[in-house]
Amino acid sequence: MGSHKKNATRFDNNRFFLKDTIRQQIDFHQTEQNRFVTAPPLQKPCPAEASRTVLPDGKTALEQLGRINIADAITRRESVRSFSDAALSLEELSALLWATQGVREKLSPECALRTVPSAGARHACETYIAAGRVDGLQPGLYRYLPFDNELALLSADDTISRKAAAACLGQGFVAKAAATFFWTAVPVRMEWRYDLAAHKVIAIEAGHICQNLYLTCTAINAGTCAIAAYDQTACDELLGVDGDEEFTLYIATVGKR
Repeated sequence: MGSHKKNATRFDNNRFFLKDTIRQQIDFHQTEQNRFVTAPPLQKPCPAEASRTVLPDGKTALEQLGRINIADAITRRESVRSFSDAALSLEELSALLWATQGVREKLSPECALRTVPSAGARHACETYIAAGRVDGLQPGLYRYLPFDNELALLSADDTISRKAAAACLGQGFVAKAAATFFWTAVPVRMEWRYDLAAHKVIAIEAGHICQNLYLTCTAINAGTCAIAAYDQTACDELLGVDGDEEFTLYIATVGKR
């Protein structure tokens, strides 16, 4: 028992993050929301020069591609690290993007309902796609624009899959994926409403997103594997984010079985 107690002391700070004790220490009357500070945008602005691809309707694509019911999807859900050389179709990618971050309804400039839960409907994550083999897309790095149902090309790059693998600590299966999803956190979106209580719920949100990816991949007979071990600096540099106001939070590979 002595060693367990010693470990508990060493882990105190990280365990504190998993609790909600912080909520009792915050004066919510002083949050930016309650001080009437303008809310951060729910979608990161897109560079004007970025080439955009209009996506097929993701909900329709999923209805057409889905092969099993939700009970079977939950039962069969698993991590897949071995992929065929087949490309994803643009319809398949659209279904996955819609299932993980699609917009159901925009209620106000500060609030939108999506296909996954988020504390206060703040949705602090952005989605980037390292597309290696997707029909209709040149290989490269893209960002999903859920409010426009478009993909913005950030950089064309025939070696994007290898670069993604290198940023994921050299995990070889990443290079063989048809596409790799990178989710970043934009903490200010959640901090605006929840102050210091924001960060735990951002992590929870990422879990909701990735579980939807797993279930949707299972439904369309694709495979996915979540990745939480990666080189933070290398991933942030790959995505072109500053590592402070926006940074890589979670990753998942996708490919055909």
